[in-house]
Order: sequence, then C-alpha cells, then structure tokens
Amino acid sequence: FNFPGAFSIFKNFSVVGLFELFIYIIAGLVTYLIVKKSNLNFRNNSVILHNLNVYLIRSFFWIVLIIGLVDIAIAFMRVEKIFEFFFGKETASNFSRPVFVGLYFHVPLIIIGFVIAKFTKTIGFHWLSLLIVASELLIVITRFVFSYEQTFMGDLVRYWYAGLFLFASAYTLYEDGHVRVDILYQGLKEKTKNLVNCFGSILMGWSTSIVIILICFYGKQSIVNSPVANFEITQQGSVGMFIKYHMAVFLAIFGVTMLIQFISYFFESIADYKNEKGKRIIATLSSH
Repeated sequence: FNFPGAFSIFKNFSVVGLFELFIYIIAGLVTYLIVKKSNLNFRNNSVILHNLNVYLIRSFFWIVLIIGLVDIAIAFMRVEKIFEFFFGKETASNFSRPVFVGLYFHVPLIIIGFVIAKFTKTIGFHWLSLLIVASELLIVITRFVFSYEQTFMGDLVRYWYAGLFLFASAYTLYEDGHVRVDILYQGLKEKTKNLVNCFGSILMGWSTSIVIILICFYGKQSIVNSPVANFEITQQGSVGMFIKYHMAVFLAIFGVTMLIQFISYFFESIADYKNEKGKRIIATLSSH
C-alpha cells in the first residue's frame, strides 16, 4: 500500500508511519503478555504451533479440492459454450472474466474450506494423491477413447500436484520424513542431536522460510501480490482454469507453514534437550 515504513517517523514524521510503528509495538506487547500468562513449557508450545499448522494445511487441502472441482466445471461449461445456451452471451461473458470467477466463486469457496477444516480430522494427502491419479487417468481415457482433450484438464492435474507437494512439506518435517544428507548426525549423542536441530532450525529453516515469504510478499510487483491483485490466469486464457494466481500463493503457503513448523521443531528440540515430559507422536492425524 506504499506505506512509508515503521521507522520513517524518525526522518519525516507522518501519521501513517506512526500507525505502522504502533502496530509493531502492540504486536510485541501482546506477544510478551501471552507468553508471560501462558506458563507453557517448550513442548506444549510446540504442540500448539503444530496443531495450528495442521489446521492450516487441512484447510488448504479442502480449498484446492473444492475449487479444483468447481473451477474445472466452470471451465468446461465456458469452453463448450454451455453458459451461453442457458444464460445468453451477456451473462455468459462474466464467466470469462477472472475477477468475476475469483470474487464470486473462489473467495466464498476459500471461506468454506476453512470452515470444513474446523470440523474434520484428516489432512487428506492420500485423497489428494488419489485424485491426481484419477484426473490423469481421465485425461488418458478421454484422449484415446473419445479423442477429447482440453487445456483445463491438464491445469487441474498441475493445480492439485503443486498443492500436494507444497502443502505436505511442513507435515513431512513434523514426521522427520525429509531426507537428511549428513555423515555426522547419526553418530551423535541424543543431546547433541537436539542442539544440532535447534541451531539448524534457526540458521537453515527459519532463514530460508523468511526469505521465501519476503520474496512472495515484498512490494506490489512481488510474485504473489501482483498475480493475486490482478487475478492472473495462464496464457491459454478462457480455455483453461482460472487458478494461476492460486499457484503463486502456494509458494507463500509453503514458506509460512514451513516457518511455523520449523519454530515448532525448534521448541520440540529444546524440550528434548531439557528432558521435558512427553514426546512427539508421529502420524496420529486423528488426535488433531
């Protein structure tokens, strides 16, 4: 929004700059009060952050599932001119406008996805994997049996495929499923491993995640802000799905969820180092 920056008031005083600085101060005070009041140990804080991440990831799964199905239906009816048959050219033209589809279909479905995630337990990665295989199989059948193929069919596969890998990365970190390339770690003592995980989370995990988030959101022309502001679509235009700007957001989701999970991992490693009660439970989705 072209704000001058929180510390701009020390050069040129402005109400907007003062407002920004006020936001930082309030954020710091609220954080301090929450930590002081909670009296939670490191392991409990780790669990809280992980559960938050699980909810976010579950929400994003439902969002890409519902929007994928709805948007491909809209794309099919748009390409085959079904909207014109039922509503006429003037009304049908709205479905060729990314802003119309984004505001009146995508945004409500995103809200619905967050609501559904509140009342469900499974993260849904296995279902998303199955849907990717099914959608790819459908392309093969329609191409070789019915000689029918459209751009939006491939868009759906890429949409779900990107969501699967970028959303699943944070939970894979929780399950310690990422590949460790090392020659020393496995031979270290448990306490030393915990220290390595603590410093590794900060030096490698946090820094990488923050860089990704800054690249995604810093400035109007950043790789997320610009596509979202313009409801950007692919070069194929009206023959494809209107989800290109979603896929730009996927990278930001990856950065945010990985940062939250690395902080949770950091707390968990400290808890293990301090021998706090409890331990991380792997692959128990029903508990969330």
